[in-house]
Order: sequence, then structure tokens, then C-alpha cells
Amino acid sequence: MTLFLLAIIVRVVNIQYYQGEKYRKLSTELTIKHDTVYANKGNVYAADGNLLATSMSKFTIRMDVVAVDDKVFEKNIAGLSKELSKMLGNSPEYYQRKLRSAKKRRNRYLLIARNIGYNDYLKMKKFPIFKLGVYGGGFIAEHKTVRAHPIGKIAERTIGYDDFRGEAGIEGAFADYMQGENGLRWKQKIAKNQWKPINDVNEKEPIDGHDIITTIDVNIQDITHHALLSQLEYFEADHGCAVVMETATGEIKAISNLGRTSKGKYYEKRNYAVWESHEPGSTFKLASLMIALDDKVVDTSTVIDTEKGKIFIHNRKIEDSHRGGFGEISVARVFEVSSNVGIVKMIKKHYDNNPQKYYDKIEEYGFTKPIGFSIKGEGVPYVPNPKDKKRWNKISLEWMSWGYGISITPMQTLMFYNAVANNGVMVKPRFIKELRRQEKVEKVFKTEVVNPKIASEETLLKLRKVMENVVVKGTAENIYSPNFSMAGKTGTAKKYIPRHKNEKGETIAGHYSTKHYVASFAGFFPADNPKYSCIVVIHDPKKEKGYYGATVAGPVFKEIAQKIYTTTPIDYQSVDDKTQFASIDNEYSKYDQQLNKSYTKVPNVTGMSSMDALSLLENIGLKVKISGIGRVKSQSIKKGEKLKKGETIILNLS
Repeated sequence: MTLFLLAIIVRVVNIQYYQGEKYRKLSTELTIKHDTVYANKGNVYAADGNLLATSMSKFTIRMDVVAVDDKVFEKNIAGLSKELSKMLGNSPEYYQRKLRSAKKRRNRYLLIARNIGYNDYLKMKKFPIFKLGVYGGGFIAEHKTVRAHPIGKIAERTIGYDDFRGEAGIEGAFADYMQGENGLRWKQKIAKNQWKPINDVNEKEPIDGHDIITTIDVNIQDITHHALLSQLEYFEADHGCAVVMETATGEIKAISNLGRTSKGKYYEKRNYAVWESHEPGSTFKLASLMIALDDKVVDTSTVIDTEKGKIFIHNRKIEDSHRGGFGEISVARVFEVSSNVGIVKMIKKHYDNNPQKYYDKIEEYGFTKPIGFSIKGEGVPYVPNPKDKKRWNKISLEWMSWGYGISITPMQTLMFYNAVANNGVMVKPRFIKELRRQEKVEKVFKTEVVNPKIASEETLLKLRKVMENVVVKGTAENIYSPNFSMAGKTGTAKKYIPRHKNEKGETIAGHYSTKHYVASFAGFFPADNPKYSCIVVIHDPKKEKGYYGATVAGPVFKEIAQKIYTTTPIDYQSVDDKTQFASIDNEYSKYDQQLNKSYTKVPNVTGMSSMDALSLLENIGLKVKISGIGRVKSQSIKKGEKLKKGETIILNLS
């Protein structure tokens, strides 16, 4: 026993004095740790200053009940319970029972609330007991940040993210720039897997990241998103995209990419405008016509025999959508009515012996390589080169001329159409205006010219005219409006179905489908002095409802153009308040009187777009205040109530 006692004494002395420092350090490491306080990422702003993405503070509130003096606890528990009830729900009695039970069990990490906002956190710090802090009141606040998009899901894929899903969109491209400097906070272990902050302030405060100013215009984005969404829903399409670009600068003012879920709902599934490379169909005919006009092998008045709307080249059929064909028509008319036969015969006649000349022009127009966005995931175009004998075949030229056998992205098509609108100057589409550090502009992104002149002035004038005629008297005459001018080209392409096995296990050869189509429309507005260019592409609309570009994509283009034209100031528009025509003034007066008679009660505007609801309500004499973006979710004055002119109605938007 004496030897055993001596052994214990020696061991204690050894641990206490010779190895004491080691074990004290180990004890500290096991019970105290430094916890990273992550910095907020920089904000993403729209061009007008609206927030597109920001980091929001969220707090989890816990309580060390043991730290509270018994007398303080008993004196203030009723007051604390009452305040918690007001903020979090449940009854005051519920919180009294919860706190007393925790006190009895000596709980040092009682959960009070999760994910409360910063304002609620500040209020809670002033509650009875909690206002005494960490040691006197047992108040424990754990801070974290979450990424939020104030305008909702609109343009979500382009705004992007940088998290467990990877790096996508603008946030992914500028992730390093937007990251801030993380802070530090010490925590102490109080139970198994439970740690509480030692102090109620951080040892090192985090420094927020830096901001990005985009080119997105929230009003135009809202218009574009809802115009595309409504059309996708009506035609039950698989997915689609719509992009609006400022002609002179290349700034992307709106970009919407919507894909369909299994339940038929649409959301920002992928950035189709940038990512998806596909056969464009008839929108590519503009490139073929530009080549022929610029090389002066044809003029817009040159006559082409489209025969009966059907020809065969190397046993491959080419036919027009118009049964019976168009007969002998001018080149201009070939484009306006989108004659496949006419375009193919024109290109075959003048470039069959030298297809490389045609390809070289296509290369000049920017179709053979990616645009080069900072955003990841840009689609890779495919255009066969006559020099590549493995991929070039005897019908490649003819198929290219009307948009088949090639693959390009919607953004490439838009960049080309925008160059025609911009007097031949091809500018690179861009999403970023500025990078800022602490409110100071660090870098400005200027317009980047890709090609200073893609065609002669003469050619461009002729192209703009025939594009305008497409809307006035061509394939898109269904979207013509006498109130404002538009120019563009429709596109309807059959989708290629690769070789596959069907449900029976049979091998089906690759073929162009007669059930699946891509409908598109690309153009610009106003036609005489273009301010914006726009492309709309919709995949797999329900065939029974329609599948032509003019029917499916054209109306989206028109709605976007019309609403931008009426809601966005254009600097070269002028307004003359003088009455020039008495008849027009009389008609307007009659309309105003009729409008006042029609509405004696407040109408129901729920479900309407903000622009339409605003116009209607202001016209009947109400003052309108809008909260949010999108369609009307609710209205402060209920439908059917007596109309009182001058009264203010508040519209909450989805």
C-alpha cells in the first residue's frame, strides 16, 4: 500500500509540474475554440441601384439560464415571457414553463429562436434579463449570413451563386472579388457538441466584400420575365429564354431563362441564352442574305423561282411552310415570307463552287467561336468548315444557308442582329457596368467592339428595310402595330432527335422530328432608330396550340417592345402638348368620359402585371403606390368598393 501510494504521488507531481503545461494546453484546446465569423459577400445591384443579391444577417438566439441570478430571474421572467410571446408567438405561460424547466435542469444552451432578422435581434437584446448581456442575462446570439435575392427568382441564373452548388452566373464569375475578410470569435464548450461565445462581441470583426453593378434594368427585366412566362405557360413549352440588349452599348438590360418542372411550373433552371447551343433555323437566313448582298451577287430586287415550294438536293427535301410555294418572287420577298427554297437556291447558285467564301463571312460575323463571357458555362458553337473534309458534306452549304446543320447560342444570334441595328458595329454583350469597393468605383466596363463594320452601309439599309417588312407584311405581320415600329425575323426549326432506342427496345435512327420544334424571333425596335435589340427562343411548344416562330415567339417580342416603349423614356422621343388634330382631341375626350362612366367601383386588378394595373387605376382617378415587383398579389382597396377619386390604393406585387 505504501509503494502504491508513493507511485500515485510521483505520478501526480509529474503531471502537475513536469507535464502540466502540456495538459493545460490540451484542456484549453478541448474546451475553447476560435470560431470563424464569415464576412458578408458584396452586393449585386441593378443599373438603377436596385438590389439583385445581398447577404442578410440571421441570428439563432439561445440562453444560458444558469448564468442568471435567481432573484433577477424571478423578478423578470414574466416580463421576458411576455416580450417573447409578442415576437415569436405562443403564450406567455408557454415561455414561463419553458424557462423555469430549463432553470431547474440547469440548461446552459436553451434554444429561444432560430433565423431571426437583424431588427428582431436588436429588439430581443433589450428584453428583460437579456439586456444584462452574456454573463448577467445569459443572452447568447449566434450570427450567420444567408444570400437573398430581393426581386425573387427573376434572373436568378444570371445573377448566379457561389456555394455548395458550385459557381454560376455573375456571383460565380466574380466570387473572389466579392468575398470579404472573415472575422474571429472565441467560444467555450459547455456540453457535448454545445459551444457558447465567451464574449458578446467578436475578437475580430469581419469585413464585407465588394459590390458589383450590373447592366440589368429591373423594370425591363420584370417585363421580359412575365412576357416569356405567360407564353411558356400557354403553349406548355419545355423551356425558353428572352434577352433584351441596348443597341449602342451592348448592355444586357434583361435576361430571362425559364425551364419547366414535372408539375408544369417554370423557374430559372439554366442560363439557356448563354449555355444552350442549338440549330437556329430561319433566324440564320439574315446572315445568308447579308453575305449575298454584301458580295453583290444579288440585290433585293433579284427574282428567284421558288417553284412550287419544294425542291430536292442530293435526295434531301427542302420545302416551304406555305403549301404550293410562292413562285417567282424577289430576294426581298424571299426573306419576308421566309422561303426556304428561295434562300437555299440563292446560296447554292453563288457559293456552291466556293463554299469557303461563305464560311469565312460566317466566321467574321462571330458564329464560329464562343463570345467569351466571364460567366461560366457558355455554349460552344458548331459550324462545319469546308476545309474539314470529315465534317463537310455535299449538302452542308445548303443546310447552313437556312439555319440547319449548325449550332449556335441565342446570345450569338442576338449579337449579330444587334450589329445590324447598330449600323454594322458589332459590340460584345455585357452584364457588368462597374466594380466597387466601399462605394468607390474601382473598375468601369466599357463597350467592347468585336467588329467595327460587318457589312457595307448599303447592305445594312436594305437589311433593315426587309426586316421591317417581315413585321409589316411578312411572316410576323401578326405582331404589327401602327403605334410603334419593329423589325426582325421569325424562326421555326425542327429539332433533331439523335439515334436512340424506343420503349420497345428498337433502335431509331437520328432524324428531324415533326413533333418537336424551336420557335424564335430576333429583331430590334424602334425600327427607324433602334434603341434595343431582343431575341426570344422557345423550345418544344405544344404542337396542337402552335409552333411557328411568329405564333409562339413573336408575341413575346411584341409585348416586351410595346411595354418598354410605353414605360421607358427614350431620349430621342419628343412630346408636343399642342393639339394638332381636333378630331383626335375629341375622341380622347369621349374616351375619358366613357371611362369615368364605366367605373363607379374599384376594379379587381389581382393577377394583372404592375404596368397594366397602374395604367388602369390611374386612368380612373386613383393614386397608386406599388410594393414589390411582378404581378399584383393583393390590393388595399377591395374590388367592388365605391370609387373615390384621389384616394390612394396600395398594390402588393408577387
